Amino acid sequence: MQGRAALRDLVESAGVAAVVAADVELDSLREHVRAMGYGAKVACRAVDASDGAALERLVCEGFDAVIDLLPSPFAPRVAALAVRRGVHLVNTSYVSPEMLSLGPEAEARGVAVLPEFGMDPGIDLVLLGEAVRGFDEVTDVVSYGAGIPEPEAADNPIRYKVSWSLEGVLRAYVRGARLVRDGALVEVAPDRQFLAEHVHEVEIEGVGRLEAYPNGDAVRFAELLGLDPARLRSAARYSMRYPGHCGFWRAVVGLHLLDDAPVVVDGVAVDRRRFLAAALGPQLRYAARERDLAIIRNEVEGVRGGKRERQVCQIVDRRDMRTGLTAMSRLAGFTASIGAQMVVRGVIAGRGLLSPVRDVPPGPFMGELQRRGIAVSRTVLSIGQEP
Repeated sequence: MQGRAALRDLVESAGVAAVVAADVELDSLREHVRAMGYGAKVACRAVDASDGAALERLVCEGFDAVIDLLPSPFAPRVAALAVRRGVHLVNTSYVSPEMLSLGPEAEARGVAVLPEFGMDPGIDLVLLGEAVRGFDEVTDVVSYGAGIPEPEAADNPIRYKVSWSLEGVLRAYVRGARLVRDGALVEVAPDRQFLAEHVHEVEIEGVGRLEAYPNGDAVRFAELLGLDPARLRSAARYSMRYPGHCGFWRAVVGLHLLDDAPVVVDGVAVDRRRFLAAALGPQLRYAARERDLAIIRNEVEGVRGGKRERQVCQIVDRRDMRTGLTAMSRLAGFTASIGAQMVVRGVIAGRGLLSPVRDVPPGPFMGELQRRGIAVSRTVLSIGQEP
C-alpha cells in the first residue's frame, strides 16, 4: 500500500531517471506497473526479503537510494545492507536498537539513513521540530494521528476500517504508552490504554469529534525534540478513532482476546490476534469507491517573546479517487519518496543516522507536500497570560 504510492511519486518525479520495484509477488507487481502505464522507467524484480542473499544482490545494483517499505521486522537487515554497500536509505519504521548502532558506520561511509519518515512518525516529527524551535520555552507538546474511514464509509458496527494490516493494529492495541500528564510521568500498561482515564475527545474541523487514546512513547520523542520531559507539563502521542471505539476495544482487551499467549482449541494452539485478524479483516476492508481520512495534528504550547502561545498544525487528507491511492498511502509513501529524493539532491545534507526532527528542512519538505496536494494548516493562539 505504501509502496504503490511511493512508486507513483517516483515515476512522476522529473528528477528520477529509473526505478527498480521489488516484491515477493512478481506477477502482481508487473501487472500493477503495466496497468499504471509506468513504461520503461520502472523495472521489476522478484525478491523474497527473508532471503538475505537475494536482498543483498538487489541492494548491490548501484542505486542512489533505497526506499524500504517492507514490514518493519526487515528494517534493520535492509539498513545494514544499505550502509555496507554505501547506499542511502529511507524507511517509515520506528528506530530499533539495531538501527541506532548503524549510525557511526553510516556516517563514516557518507551514507544517510533516514528512518521514521512516513506519516507518523514522519510528517508529524518535521512539524514538531519546526514548532518547538520557534518557542523560547516549551511546556506542552502533544501529537495526534488517525487513519479512519470518512464518515460516509464508517458503516460497520465499530466505524473503523483498516488501512494496512489488522494484525498490526491489534499489536498496537496492546503496546502501552508513556506520556507526561500534569508534570508527572505516566506509564500506561498494555491492557489499560483504552481506559476512560486515558481517553479524551478532540474536535477536528470538517470531521467532528474523535476519541483519542495514548499510543507509543511520547517521552522518547520529547527527548528527540531536545526537551526535558521532567520540565514539561504534558507530552503525549495519541491515535484517534470515532466515538465508541475505545469502549469496544476496552472490552476486547479485558476479555483477554488480544493476549500474547495462544489459546488451545481441540489440541491446536491458536494465536488470538491472528485469529481475530483473519475473522474480522474481511469485514473491515474499504470498498473500491470508499475514501479514508488521514489526520495529523500537533499542539505545542509555550513561551515566545515573553507571552504564552499555543500553535496547532494540522493535515487532513482524503483518498484520491483519480489515482485510487488512499490518504494513508499518500502521506506515508509520498513522504518516503520525497525524503529519498531530497537526500540524493543534497537538500537533506546530513549523513549517518538522521531524524525527521532535526535533519529535514521543513520549508522545502512542506513545499514538496504542497505540490502533491497535501496542505498544512497552522493556527497560533495567544493565551494572553504572562508566564
